[in-house]
Amino acid sequence: MTEISKLTSDKHSNKNVKNILITQARPENEKSPYFELARKHQVNLEFESFISVVPIPSKEFRKQKIDIANYSAVIFTSRNAIENFFRTCEEMRITVSADTKYFCISEAVALYLQKFILYRKRKVFYGDDGTNASLFIEISKFKDQEKFLYPCSEAFDSEITNWLIANQCVYAIPVLYQIISNDIKAIVKKFQYEIICFFSPLGVRSLKENFPDFNQNGTLIGAFGDNTRKAVLAAGLNPDIIAPQPKAPSMIAALDQYLTGLGKSK
Repeated sequence: MTEISKLTSDKHSNKNVKNILITQARPENEKSPYFELARKHQVNLEFESFISVVPIPSKEFRKQKIDIANYSAVIFTSRNAIENFFRTCEEMRITVSADTKYFCISEAVALYLQKFILYRKRKVFYGDDGTNASLFIEISKFKDQEKFLYPCSEAFDSEITNWLIANQCVYAIPVLYQIISNDIKAIVKKFQYEIICFFSPLGVRSLKENFPDFNQNGTLIGAFGDNTRKAVLAAGLNPDIIAPQPKAPSMIAALDQYLTGLGKSK
């Protein structure tokens, strides 16, 4: 058994969750629902971002020869994409048209746009269940009318690109940032985690890069978003706690449901 396998061995009991690893940075607001969740269920939450985002400077972006102003719609699958899109526009002094439409993978990503634009439902669209399929339903209503930008990192999801190609959409893929895997060995070895929650495919990639021989061996995997769920499966792991879902729109809600269920079964 490898060292990491020992850390996540079947010493765990699914009815005895003590430590949960959230693969994101610790919330700055102490009133975060995460801390309420920890108090409610008397569990320890550890936070550690598995990835780092490295912005691509505007002078490097210019080499891609993509004129952002020529596109009327933007596809967002993450907050990182939103932040770096508007950062690039600001650096290049590009004024984004008030008529621009935004197509987001989930409601949570869509709501994040409020930090950057005047949020109006008639120009912000998102899928019902956080899947690419539901996103495509929204995009398909405008595929013949709009020119699409799909801002991303170098490791972008080809499923969306393939859909744009298959539907003969006018599109461009501006690469605005890079995502690198952090050294997470110390944090993963710190506790025996009963649950590890992922929020992007690249977080899953970071785990496998740090621990190539990682096996679940009783550890539960949380996956937020359809692309993350697929990445967990592709890594040979099982996604046990999935969000968003109708009754669990966030990972916090999904964890709350799971832990509440454990409490009732004791």
